[in-house]
Amino acid sequence: MGIPKWMTGKILCKTGADLVNATDPELVKFIGEIYYGLFRGGKIRQCGLGGRRSKFTIFPHMVKKLNTGLHVMIIIFLCVAIFFSLVSFGFCILNAIKVPYRAINGPAGACLWNFLAGGFVVLAVTSFMAAVKLHQLTERIANFRENIFRFVILEERFEDCFWICVASATAHAVNLLLIAISGIHFPKIKTKTEEVNVTAEDIMY
Repeated sequence: MGIPKWMTGKILCKTGADLVNATDPELVKFIGEIYYGLFRGGKIRQCGLGGRRSKFTIFPHMVKKLNTGLHVMIIIFLCVAIFFSLVSFGFCILNAIKVPYRAINGPAGACLWNFLAGGFVVLAVTSFMAAVKLHQLTERIANFRENIFRFVILEERFEDCFWICVASATAHAVNLLLIAISGIHFPKIKTKTEEVNVTAEDIMY
C-alpha cells in the first residue's frame, strides 16, 4: 500500500509546447513522466528546459485537490481486506491442526472469510480504477501546484501494486473454488471380488 508504484504515465507540458508551437519531432522535449501510489509519488517535468524532478505526498496537502472520500475509501477497503485475510489465514491454520467443530471454523467459515477478504479487495481495485478513469486522478496529480504550465496525460498504465491486488482477489476466488470442490463427495470405485468356492477337500485340509 505504501509503495508509489500503482500508476505510471507520460505527461505532456501543453503550455510549453503551445508557446513554441512544437511539432512532432520537438514534442519529445515536452514529454515527462509521472508515478504515484496511495500516499506519495513523483514526476519529471519536461517543459523544454530539461527534466526537473519533484516528489509529492497525497496527505495532507494533495488530498484537498483529489476526490477525498473515494481515496480514503480505497485505503479503508484495503485495510479491511488485509484484516479479513489474516483472519482467514488464522482459521485455515486452526482447521489444519484441529477438527472443525463450528461453521465459523469449518469450510463454511473459510468460505466466509475468503469471500469477505476478496470482496473488499475487489471494491478497492474498482474504486481505484474509477478514480483514475472517471475522476481523472492522474491529471489532477500532474497539475497539482502548477500555476503556469498545464499538463495533459498521454499515457497511463497500472503497475505492480495494482496487479498484486488483482492477484490477491483472484487467489481468494481460487480458495473459494477449492473449498467448493473439496466438499464434493465423489463415488468410490470398488473392485469386484471373485467368489471363492469352498469344497469338502479344502475344509479337511
